[in-house]
Amino acid sequence: MSQLEKAQAEYETFPEELGSVIISTINQQGIPNASYAPFVMDDAKNIYIYVSGLAIHTQNLYANPQVSVLFIDDEAKSEQIFARRRLSFDCTATLIERETETWNSIVEKFQKRFGEIIEIFRSLDDFRIFQLTPKAGRFVIGFGTAYQISGDRLNQLVHITRDQKQDK
Repeated sequence: MSQLEKAQAEYETFPEELGSVIISTINQQGIPNASYAPFVMDDAKNIYIYVSGLAIHTQNLYANPQVSVLFIDDEAKSEQIFARRRLSFDCTATLIERETETWNSIVEKFQKRFGEIIEIFRSLDDFRIFQLTPKAGRFVIGFGTAYQISGDRLNQLVHITRDQKQDK
């Protein structure tokens, strides 16, 4: 198996190892906010977050649908703090309307992954589900092993070398 094939396999399973994603949103005044949210992901790499309408990041998503997400290894599991494995995506957020077929399907995924607490959220009118659709990303496994991901081919990694112009 080549280095690229190994990286590709790791990329496919990495988000499943984590229960939450770090999200960076921007308010109407352009002020950033970093937060996190538990997530589920579909086969097309769309990320779904189930968040309170009272949260700052939710208000920011209404004001500005551009969001950056970061999946990152736990510091305690990392051999080298400067080379933590991480996956980032630039995304566009879209609200999933409550009680639609899509909403119910995503809630079921959350229920399966996170258990009973989802029943409580389901009964609270202020909780929202946003779909975060990746446009581009980067997967870093360690020193010298970074891969670019483009929106039209989210399932395909492209190794970044020093000779290449880096878009991100």
